[in-house]
Amino acid sequence: MKKICCIGHITKDRIVTPQQDICLFGGTAYYFAHAICSLNPEAAFSLVTSVADSEMAAVGELQDRGVEVTVLRSRRSVFFENCYEADQNRRTQRVLAKADPFRLEDLRQADADIFHLGSLLSDDFPAEVFPLLASKGVLSVDAQGYLREVDGEQVRSVDWKDKRECLQYVDVLKVNEFEIESLTGTREVRRAAAILHDWGVKEVCITLGSYGSVLFDGICFYDVPAYPVDRIFDATGCGDTYSAGYLYKRACGADIAEAGSFAAAMSSLKLRRSGPFHGTEKDVDRLVGESGLRVEVEKLY
Repeated sequence: MKKICCIGHITKDRIVTPQQDICLFGGTAYYFAHAICSLNPEAAFSLVTSVADSEMAAVGELQDRGVEVTVLRSRRSVFFENCYEADQNRRTQRVLAKADPFRLEDLRQADADIFHLGSLLSDDFPAEVFPLLASKGVLSVDAQGYLREVDGEQVRSVDWKDKRECLQYVDVLKVNEFEIESLTGTREVRRAAAILHDWGVKEVCITLGSYGSVLFDGICFYDVPAYPVDRIFDATGCGDTYSAGYLYKRACGADIAEAGSFAAAMSSLKLRRSGPFHGTEKDVDRLVGESGLRVEVEKLY
């Protein structure tokens, strides 16, 4: 298996749903790292994160699971409030505190075959990080953070001002059905995927919540189903879980269709509980096999 490195802030999250109101650790770094550990405790994986002393317990959790963690101390940790409606595809957010951004010099020594940037807000990483990491290995990015900034405590949608400069370095981009319009100006999923590929992204992953996901590599569109689960409890971290599953399978040599199917099923299992994914690789494979659902592939030429 190739080595994966995730880079991002660990957060404190308040999660409000019709069923609960709780505070948990969160952020791409936290959800991604726990998901990889659950899939394979022996995986070649490392984490670079930035937190305040008050959230160091989250780092301790991961170190206890054997994760190699590089900690950059911050004056504050990111504090998100996520409020979900009964339809968990819809949420509102507030940011009650921000952490210090990552700096280029913080990441010069990072070493991996695959890097995943888990940006939460538009100023988490300078644009210069993209060519640096791309020169070291495969670069994966979740677009969500680049499309939102904080105005007071409110999260405001913005365009990614450096998108054309940055996306030329991106091998794998994860974006959802709401973010594609901000990035590309269109809501049409396949058209948006084609635009992002034209801008330089090699593998575009567009997640569509309960409607599944669409992947595009410039040759084929892959329509990945949403796998059914017996209950839906908390959608926080599902996008990060999808990225973890997708990159894990790609690192293990799976093709795009298999990786997308695995990532989607893993995200469905995550919906059953709050906090990060704690199932196993066998659990995910079982859901894929028992569902009878398959990825539909359309080759362009």
